[in-house]
Amino acid sequence: MWHWDMLNNYTLSFSIIMIVFEIIAGVAVLLGWKMNVFSWLLLLLILFFTFLTGYAFLSGKVRECGCFGDCIPLLAYQSFLKDLALLLLIVIIFPFRNSIKPLVKPATALVILLFSTIFSFALQKHVLTHLPIVDCLPYRIGNNLPQKMAAPPGSIPDSTVILFTYAKDGKQSSFTTDNFPTDFDDSYKFIKREDKLVRKGTSTAAIRDFALQTASGTDTTFLLLNEPGYKLFLFIKDEYLPGSYDVQINRIIDKAASHNVKVFLVTNLEIGKGNALESTFSRLIPLRADGTAIKTAARYNPTLFLIHTGTVINKWSAPDFDIALESISQLK
Repeated sequence: MWHWDMLNNYTLSFSIIMIVFEIIAGVAVLLGWKMNVFSWLLLLLILFFTFLTGYAFLSGKVRECGCFGDCIPLLAYQSFLKDLALLLLIVIIFPFRNSIKPLVKPATALVILLFSTIFSFALQKHVLTHLPIVDCLPYRIGNNLPQKMAAPPGSIPDSTVILFTYAKDGKQSSFTTDNFPTDFDDSYKFIKREDKLVRKGTSTAAIRDFALQTASGTDTTFLLLNEPGYKLFLFIKDEYLPGSYDVQINRIIDKAASHNVKVFLVTNLEIGKGNALESTFSRLIPLRADGTAIKTAARYNPTLFLIHTGTVINKWSAPDFDIALESISQLK
């Protein structure tokens, strides 16, 4: 919201620590342990989050908070109301913080808090190394991707208009395709093109930005996904360190070839430019996709998808590629 790009390298660490702290604080309140300390910490925490969600809602810069992912989707105003409710509950607890008695003995409480801390770190490490235990994304196993890319039946799509911005004589002006100025010529310098929302539709497709393009820019998304049979898609975003999983990936390519299964490389890097990634996996069929779409579909870099006629049969993060190899070996 504030373009603090210098913190980009620390966001994952911040999120892990914040989640652990919230769990520890919640368990401490349930146990009634050190309430004088944790009531202050919770009050400061909820004030911080109420300010953030309130700013996000009132400024209109963020549509969805993303706090609980796709499992519990919350719009900005819903997240703000949720934090207001939590603030009210914590304000009720705060005046009685010194009179709340512990539920268990201090030693038992410390053991429970220690276990909660270890469990929180371990669970986060597991889902970061592998894939989410509970997958609420539209790319989850069992979903048909072309169906998820279609708007729900009876829904009205968003109504948009294309705006072209040009500069002339130091002044910028925007036009739609049907109201260009009558004196339009080379003196107008193109600045940008954007889609402006005119009317919000009733519903949108669950998957909106997933597109697979060839080196020439041809969109082959529906052609590939609707084609009958098994296919493997290896998603790699931004970069790949040679040697990381070369052996496992090449074994998968060999096994897929023996089962007549095509393997595609899906990346946000430029394809057809002879980059190191294409050189490393020259036997893969390269496709380009948007980096955000890859990050949403593949929660680990790299991730392998097994798809049959558009339906996600299975998917594996790189540390589980040996399991993937066994599964591919059993394909008919």
